[in-house]
Amino acid sequence: MAFHPLQHALFIFISITICASLNFLFSSNEKSLNFQTSKSQNSSIKSRIIELANDQDTVNWMKKIRGQIHENPELAYEEFETSELIRRELDQLGIAYRWPVAKTGVVATVGSGSPPFVALRADMDALPIQELVEWEHKSKIDGKMHACGHDAHVTMLLGAAKILQEMRETLKGTVVLIFQPAEERGTGAKDMIQEGVLENVEAIFGLHLVHKYPTGVVASRPGDFLAGCGSFKAKISGKGGHAAIPQHCIDPILAVSSSVISLQNIVSREIDPLDSQVVSVAMINGGSSYNMIPDSATVAGTFRAFNKKRFNALRERIEEIIKGQAAVHRCSAEVDFSGREHPTLPPTMNDVRIYQHIRRVTAEILGEENVKLAPIFTGSEDFAFFLDEIPGSFLLLGMLNESIGSLYPPHSPYFTIDETVLPIGAVIHAAFAHSYLVNSGKLS
Repeated sequence: MAFHPLQHALFIFISITICASLNFLFSSNEKSLNFQTSKSQNSSIKSRIIELANDQDTVNWMKKIRGQIHENPELAYEEFETSELIRRELDQLGIAYRWPVAKTGVVATVGSGSPPFVALRADMDALPIQELVEWEHKSKIDGKMHACGHDAHVTMLLGAAKILQEMRETLKGTVVLIFQPAEERGTGAKDMIQEGVLENVEAIFGLHLVHKYPTGVVASRPGDFLAGCGSFKAKISGKGGHAAIPQHCIDPILAVSSSVISLQNIVSREIDPLDSQVVSVAMINGGSSYNMIPDSATVAGTFRAFNKKRFNALRERIEEIIKGQAAVHRCSAEVDFSGREHPTLPPTMNDVRIYQHIRRVTAEILGEENVKLAPIFTGSEDFAFFLDEIPGSFLLLGMLNESIGSLYPPHSPYFTIDETVLPIGAVIHAAFAHSYLVNSGKLS
């Protein structure tokens, strides 16, 4: 059949247009299919993590581990049997580890052994508290108790280790599992950092059980989260003598008293009311007789703030006031912030990107309604030392369940845990690590 030149040109134009449309359609469908496949894979991995955590044998295994740790509480840097239990379980799971780290700590790795590296942390130590809860795994050590949930923290991280090991072929990098000693002393994280546990690690995640939220509800916030905590102890020296002739003495008791009153003015008169800071005098010691003015007296307390600049400014002001009041009363003062008994902890500040990532992960697992924006807390955590070194985020995991007595705050002799939270914590750890490694390039 013969075509007119115009018909021929029209035919060619239509053919090119159809071909281009089909190419665009197939290209778009391919992108759509890739997106759907990626989304489907993520959903499948999440479902698999949840399935593994909720396996009844795994749940029973976690409860058994938690019971064993709870029965044998060990204080800071004394976690020898706890560490042995962790290593035994890691051996059975076929997971490599390094030990000892910071005396009793354990650092394990799961995955390819290659970058990227992401870390999960659990603290191990107990408290010098006599347990008053009567149950099958009550502490067998008088005067010692897991009253802050660290037994559960270790258990949940071991649960995550089990899940990740079973899914190791799907890991796009390496997960570092940090079992840390001496959180309650405030030095364990710092000691582990000094021994290189964060080498090559891009990000870190940690959580803590709380009674503030119902079981399975989580809370955190970007940026400022937990306060930095410092302690001070001041010795004010004067000249002792008989209280009946004070004119021959230089009274350190008066200087201490003036210091205490003046310290209260820092927060009430010098700090913005909307900027939460704390200065508390908790100890005064001076003299041993009702009619003798002592040579010296001591005053001690704590101070807290939510970022480093304000924290350091608070410390400087405390020293300035104590030395100034001592001088006014003809005394001298030495102020110690070294915190040998109560080390200084920096503020816990969540990295915004890592916070947003863990928020997405927990919302997918628990539902948007179970993910809350936490207020700032004046409590402190030595996890902050990790966050000083690399990006990371700290999360609160609720365990409030009044029906079983899981309602008492940390450090209470009645502290009780709702153990249904154990697989939830294991899932959160595992899901965060797995998804972080998949999305590492996008989060950096």
